[in-house]
Amino acid sequence: MSLTFPKKLTAALSVASAVSILAALFLGPVAISPSDIAGSLISDHGAISAIVREIRLPRALAAWLAGACLGLAGAGLQGLLRNPLADPGVLGVSAASALGAVVAIYFNLAAIAFWATPVAAIFFAFGATLVLYFLGAGRVSTARLILIGVGLSSLYGALISLAMNLAPNPFALSDLINWLFGTVANRSFRDLTLAAPFAFAGSVMILAAAPGLRALTLGEETAASIGANLKITRMLVIAGAAALVGASVSIAGAIGFVGIVAPHIVRAFGDHDPARILLPSALLGGVTLAMADICIRLLPFDQELKLGVAAALIGAPGFVWVAATTKRVTS
Repeated sequence: MSLTFPKKLTAALSVASAVSILAALFLGPVAISPSDIAGSLISDHGAISAIVREIRLPRALAAWLAGACLGLAGAGLQGLLRNPLADPGVLGVSAASALGAVVAIYFNLAAIAFWATPVAAIFFAFGATLVLYFLGAGRVSTARLILIGVGLSSLYGALISLAMNLAPNPFALSDLINWLFGTVANRSFRDLTLAAPFAFAGSVMILAAAPGLRALTLGEETAASIGANLKITRMLVIAGAAALVGASVSIAGAIGFVGIVAPHIVRAFGDHDPARILLPSALLGGVTLAMADICIRLLPFDQELKLGVAAALIGAPGFVWVAATTKRVTS
């Protein structure tokens, strides 16, 4: 089976991705002209280049990358579970990844190595996805799957609350809250460099599983009869989703609902092939979070709204819409 994507939708979302990232370069307390922004990206323009290259561009790329990771992970999990309500956040993977970051912050592991916090987030995302799979995520009913996800998410949330309750000092508590609310402020290219390999590896694994996901739409028995290796497909999607969610949490903290809403919006354009919606879902997730970050920077609040809060305010109604309008889900 060849791996193809809807060309017009993919092209439109690619352009929207570039536009959203470029638009973010204009936002900030210092007004910079378009010519200066373009020039600073090409050559050194002193302070302007420092603002654009070291502050605005990493932030815009971090928001887009985090959203793209969540969109692709959500599309992969929904295809594997054959359930449009599946999502790293709903199933507790994002909460587990946030728990990993919380554990690293709580024990001040970042003082030992700067990569300790993101790596802990990725490690916990892998663990949570494996727990979900061994509890029967690939074969239980939709309602039971959601209940399992809610239960696991509640457990991870309780452990996060426990860590916050026992925070050793107010500074540690403030760091924990910033991670849990989600933000891409003050991100640098060093953060992106650390997350990018996991995002790339996760993307490759999910895309490699695309033929298997397409075969799964025929049912497990039929898919196996036409030569699909379902065991490899499950391993690729689970490992890929964990790497993507871990990468997203490592640069943006806990962001919910993007992974469930983006694939569903892509399906609304008429393409229900789980293999064909992978790339568009990633692009739409990136655009969504990049635009959400732009919006919170434009809001006239004294204190900037956290990106995770903004994503939840937009995504939660979207999740209700998905749950209310989905006529048929399969386990």
